[in-house]
Amino acid sequence: MDRPPQIPVRTLSRTGALRCHTPMTAGTTLTATEPTTRPPTGSTTGSTTAEHELAALQREHGRPLFALLLRLSDGDRQRAEDLVQETLVRAWQHPEALRADAFDSVRPWLLTVGRRLAIDARRARQARPAEVGDAVLENAPVYADHAERAAAALDVREAVKTLTPQHREVLVLVYFRGASVAEAAEALGIPPGTVKSRAYYALRALRRVLPGYAADLR
Repeated sequence: MDRPPQIPVRTLSRTGALRCHTPMTAGTTLTATEPTTRPPTGSTTGSTTAEHELAALQREHGRPLFALLLRLSDGDRQRAEDLVQETLVRAWQHPEALRADAFDSVRPWLLTVGRRLAIDARRARQARPAEVGDAVLENAPVYADHAERAAAALDVREAVKTLTPQHREVLVLVYFRGASVAEAAEALGIPPGTVKSRAYYALRALRRVLPGYAADLR
């Protein structure tokens, strides 16, 4: 019997960056390795306490959240994991969801946010062409001279280095080498849906660091 895939348990740093900790399997019961307690009502919750609360949220609610998002992602585990992490980022950005008096309503809040993110992601995928390739490069902005083009290319290369290895390899194959989704899926040994999902999240990450250039990568 195949072992169930592992879902990385992540928390957020003070700056909002995700940290990966000991992985857990999707088929096992999520049991907190440390007591999950509510902060005293009226106490001042610092960033460290917020990180602990967020980790506790993932341990307590990660499994049902992942199950919902996996179903809404048509079984694409990578896409579902990405949506889980984005949902937790939203929780980090809305500390009122972590208040002691709101703790019992956290799961419905997380499931609602996750469902909305999944629906938005589905609509975005449906709005894009099924196959992507050279059109992106053909529609790239025209630069005044060679120096400006070289500087822009350097910016893109540096930005691509910040992507995860999985997102980077899909972006390079599809957008810079002109491979179709089917060709990239065959080359990487992953489903076409996973190629589309990783390309979507890779482009979104690039747009954050290159707003003046990556807006043309559609």
